[in-house]
Formats: sequence, C-alpha cells, structure tokens
Amino acid sequence: MTIEHRAHFDFTISFANGGGLSGEGFRLDLPRPDLAADEIAALLVRHLGLALVSEVELSGLRIVEEPHRGSRGVDAAPAGVGADRVIDLSHPIEAGLITYPGLPAPVITPHLTREDSRAKYAPGTEFAMDVITMIGNTGTYLDSPYHRYADGGDLASLDLATLVGVPAEVFHLRDSWSAERRGIDAVTLADRDLAGAAVLLDTGWSNRFGTPEYAVGAPFLTEAGARLLVESGVRIVGIDSLNIDDTESGGERPAHSILLAAGVHVVEHLTNLDAVPARGARFTAAPPAVRGFGTFPVRAFATVSH
Repeated sequence: MTIEHRAHFDFTISFANGGGLSGEGFRLDLPRPDLAADEIAALLVRHLGLALVSEVELSGLRIVEEPHRGSRGVDAAPAGVGADRVIDLSHPIEAGLITYPGLPAPVITPHLTREDSRAKYAPGTEFAMDVITMIGNTGTYLDSPYHRYADGGDLASLDLATLVGVPAEVFHLRDSWSAERRGIDAVTLADRDLAGAAVLLDTGWSNRFGTPEYAVGAPFLTEAGARLLVESGVRIVGIDSLNIDDTESGGERPAHSILLAAGVHVVEHLTNLDAVPARGARFTAAPPAVRGFGTFPVRAFATVSH
C-alpha cells in the first residue's frame, strides 16, 4: 500500500498588484513528504490557480500521513518526466578555440573579478563580469544573408519562427562520402519531402573539430545539392563539417551564395548529429539579434519527443 502525505498549515498570500488572501487549517496533498516550505508554497499557488503572487507565508506547517483528496497539481509529472529529450549540437566556446584556420581565436578577459566585486556589493555577494572578443565565425554559428550579400538581412532581421522548433530532416551520411567524393549531391537528398524543414547533414567530420585534420578534406554540399534544397523550400541547412562549401576549390562559394540568396539559414560546425533521428526531431539555432552583423554563434539543439 502506498503511503500518502498531506500538509496542514495556515497561509497568507500577497499579490504583486495589491490585495491578499489568507486561510486557516488548510490541507494540501503532497507528491512526497520531504518537500521544503517554499516548494509547498509553490504547490499551493498552483493548486489555487493564482497569478501575480508576490509572497506566500506558511505558518503551523505539519506534514502527516493521510490519504490524498485530489489537490490540483500534485499529480503533475515531475520536471523532465515526459518532456522532450534535448540533444546539444553545439561545440563549446573557450578562449583560444580555433574554429576555422586563419581566423582569430576568442579572447576572454575579466571586466570585474569576483574579488573586486566584493567592495561593490553586500557581504557574501559577489559577481564576475567578463569580456569576450571573437569573430562571429566561432564555434557552431549561423550565417544570415548579410554574411554574403550587402543588402541581405542581418541577424536582427531574422524571423524567429524560422529558427526555433523547425522540423528536422537528418541525413546520416557517415558512410556515403569518401576522400575522392566529398561532395553531397542533389541525388543524395532527393528522396524526401523537405518543405519547411531544417536539413541537417551528418557526416561525422565533427569528430576532428579542434584538430589540424578538421581543415583538410572536409565534406561539403555541392551547388546542385544547394539548388535542390532551395527548390524544396527548406528553412535551414546545417552541416557538422568545416564549411557548407568546398573550401579547397578556390574562392567560389556556390552553396552559400544559393542558400543565402534564397533566405535559407546556414549553420556550420554542428556536432553530435548521429544522436538525432532521421525524422521526427525539431531543430533550434537562434543567434542574438545584432544589427549590421551577418554571422554569430548559436546554441544549436534538437528536441525529440519521448
């Protein structure tokens, strides 16, 4: 037999917009007996369906073994149970990180140290404030049209609806390319309905990230592949490689040119794509809204429903 518990207490509730509410001898079902007073207060607010609460005071709190009576909120799933599984697809950024050969590494310097902050705040309160200097092409980043075209949309112009929770179509291609055939062509991508999707190209190249080998012989999207994706109406194209284009073929960048001209976001240097199913996940990669800027790191991730 399951032992159930209830909290007995008096309460006073104050509201941020004025007024208050009080109760005596209140009883509330508990999901477990070891809840702290502030957790019981939050459960009370949820049970009563209140909004704009500024303060809850409990008095005479006792927790006793007692059958539940159906308090609203007590049967809600604990945080994380039944929620989407989140898969991180970004490389961490740290001082000295080399993302792309020839580009500067980020530099992190303190603006306010914890030690210096102690003179500015109350005893026991301290903060760290740091400055990071980096090129936009650092870590896992997104290219906006402005990156390629002077009259293209910058980071601040991007529609969040095209960056958050986009249905993902993942092409697991780790065994589909070779040193002799590095390009991902249109025929490889032609077997699915890709309208409105984030197309993510899993090549396995991210295993070399941070090493000299990452910069040589990397897989890429061909011009024909880029044209197919634009014609298919995709929203985002991401790759776990050095570049969406072949950087060893000269200065031309057909994939960037075609995709960004069509307003398709490009995300480069992804990682961990092998953990994302081919279909059914949702992809998010939102940069800060910086005006007059074309490229910036993102915290890219996929969500997969249980």
